[in-house]
Amino acid sequence: MAQRQFLVFIWNCNTLERQQFGLSRILNDDTIAGGRGFGSHAHAKMEIIPIPLEGGLKHRNSMGTEGIIRFGEVQVMSAGSGITHSEMNASPKEEAKTLQL
Repeated sequence: MAQRQFLVFIWNCNTLERQQFGLSRILNDDTIAGGRGFGSHAHAKMEIIPIPLEGGLKHRNSMGTEGIIRFGEVQVMSAGSGITHSEMNASPKEEAKTLQL
């Protein structure tokens, strides 16, 4: 399995059950296979909060920040006028489970 993603709600979506909830734009429940993840992509004008539930996430962004976020830790990234980042499973073999707000 490469990865599973469950979108509880997401901004800019045309179905009633997937529209944003208050100020929150997204709540992703992701299972990421070992060595896989989300390649470099851009965000602007939002806060991105990944929360590892199992395993760890290898984070890298265009501001030069790089590191691993593990279970029990939370990262808050301010996209401001724009940022590019990637999040990959820190393990080459084990699944990682995360929430992203």
